Amino acid sequence: MQDGTRWYHLVAYFWGGAFLANAIPHLVQGISGSPFQSPFAKPPGEGLSSATVNVLWGAFNLTVGYVLIARVGRLDFRKTMHVSVLGLGGLLMALFLAQHFGSLHGGNL
Repeated sequence: MQDGTRWYHLVAYFWGGAFLANAIPHLVQGISGSPFQSPFAKPPGEGLSSATVNVLWGAFNLTVGYVLIARVGRLDFRKTMHVSVLGLGGLLMALFLAQHFGSLHGGNL
């Protein structure tokens, strides 16, 4: 790419968006004091984890997302390709989470 963006920067931005989107439900539920699904529950991703576990898992996702979008390459919010790839990662993760959590909470009508 002519602007100095390498293909792996776009991959990092995509996954950065996905990790940031995944941080949201865990942080919101954890901060609210509610148990919520996490990879550490039994069964993983379906059983409930404590609010504390969810805050920690959300913080981890936030950290990984930050590293992927701010420390890999030079994310520029004025570049349509950068923002599009970041947004696509976030959108696809949000749709996946809506389907997954919707099946557990009655949200898939």
